[in-house]
Amino acid sequence: MLRSIVAPRAAVRASPAWQLARAYSSSTKEYDTVVIGGGPGGYVAAIKAAQLGQKTACIEKRDTLGGTCLNDGCIPSKALLHNSHLFHEAQHGFAKRGIDVGQVKLNLPQLLADKDKAVSGLTRGIEMLFKKNKVDWIKGSGQLKSPTEIEVALNAGGVEQVAAKNIIIATGSEPSPFPGFEIDEKQIITSTGALALEKVPEKMIVIGGGVIGLELGSVWSRLGSQVTVVEYLPAIGAGMDAELAKTFQRSLAKQGIKFKTSTKVVGSEKQNGKVLVAVEGAKSGKQETLEADVVLVSVGRRPYTEGLGLENVGISVDKRGCIQMADEFRTAVSNIRVIGDATVGPMLAHKAEEEGIAAVEYITNGHGHVNYNVIPSVIYTHPEVAWVGKNEQQLKDEGVKYKVGSFPFAANSRAKTIDDAEGLVKIITDAESDRILGAHIIGPNAGEMIAEACLAMEYGGSAEDVARTCHAHPTMSEAFKEACMSAYGKPIHF
Repeated sequence: MLRSIVAPRAAVRASPAWQLARAYSSSTKEYDTVVIGGGPGGYVAAIKAAQLGQKTACIEKRDTLGGTCLNDGCIPSKALLHNSHLFHEAQHGFAKRGIDVGQVKLNLPQLLADKDKAVSGLTRGIEMLFKKNKVDWIKGSGQLKSPTEIEVALNAGGVEQVAAKNIIIATGSEPSPFPGFEIDEKQIITSTGALALEKVPEKMIVIGGGVIGLELGSVWSRLGSQVTVVEYLPAIGAGMDAELAKTFQRSLAKQGIKFKTSTKVVGSEKQNGKVLVAVEGAKSGKQETLEADVVLVSVGRRPYTEGLGLENVGISVDKRGCIQMADEFRTAVSNIRVIGDATVGPMLAHKAEEEGIAAVEYITNGHGHVNYNVIPSVIYTHPEVAWVGKNEQQLKDEGVKYKVGSFPFAANSRAKTIDDAEGLVKIITDAESDRILGAHIIGPNAGEMIAEACLAMEYGGSAEDVARTCHAHPTMSEAFKEACMSAYGKPIHF
């Protein structure tokens, strides 16, 4: 299934240039497919290409594979989220469960070391998978010289010429800059700096109430920082169902995180070891100055294409820096494809992985598949929030008649048993066919539970299909079943 927002197939063809490539120096390495970028989309594409019989190389300039996700994003943040939650529970939750542990102390260096251990183990794992599947890892920065030529500035020094029948651009993204804030990764930080602070700041300001800001703000709040989230929009969690967004903000507020929504950030100044952040009401214009030890700038990400040489082959980018793409992930040069954060669509590791596999399948046999209506999103705070498909506002805007079924975790036996019953499951279905159009979950294990919704939606399942499927008892997933029962009839336990 192809995305509906791409342009028509480009007419440029590159096969004659491939024939010319064989006339180059004998030192040029030749491949069937070369992937530029070793992040989730890139390394998965490279492995899949090799598995399908292509001679494959992956160009990656980092010393480790896995890209931002594995080195500076998804993976290390989840390690900190998990361990900070355990620390918070030990402080505030163990006693009521009959567990007396005395005074709980934070060992921040060890907390960070445990995070680094997880990252290094997984990056080495990808390197082993490259060796297993016979993917060549060329360590350096690649630049397009022609539709079939890449020049690699090697990390070890020197230059290497690479020729490829097919090229996949998977260079990922980087944090978007914010006017008036000079990043030093000590006091004014991006997500990268937020993963490696040497001490817990007394006060932290998070600019941006999206996924990254809320996750990392949550980490440092649990560890003892006074966190304030400043968001320009009226609600946090852009793209989240409005009902869940309100529930989510209330939950985080109860944990001690403060919110300033509908608030515009206008500048910053360092003074006496502090950062002063000037803000004003987005509508009222009322001005205020906030003080913090650390400011996390988390206002989104932008495609990373610096030094890629797009201009050398006639590939353009849009105003957001996304590489223009036609069908089958082709750029303006038909044998060069683009996937992941470097092009349009949600900047999610799992979306990039799906595109990487599909792109390689198009190259190999002419068929690939990505269903962009079934790409889940997850915020790994506590409670977790996960959603897939349409929310109510989107369906209203589209004029689609729908039904809603919901079920609270407060009525779920497993959630009550472990005293983790905040949140709900919300299912949105087509009013006539009962087909599931969207699923929205806030509560324990939401990130795992959303997979059931994805599977049902991928195969056009209805709420009744799920409700008539036996779910083990007692499990959190029973809340999902009962929400589906609520969508087409009535639940049993609520």
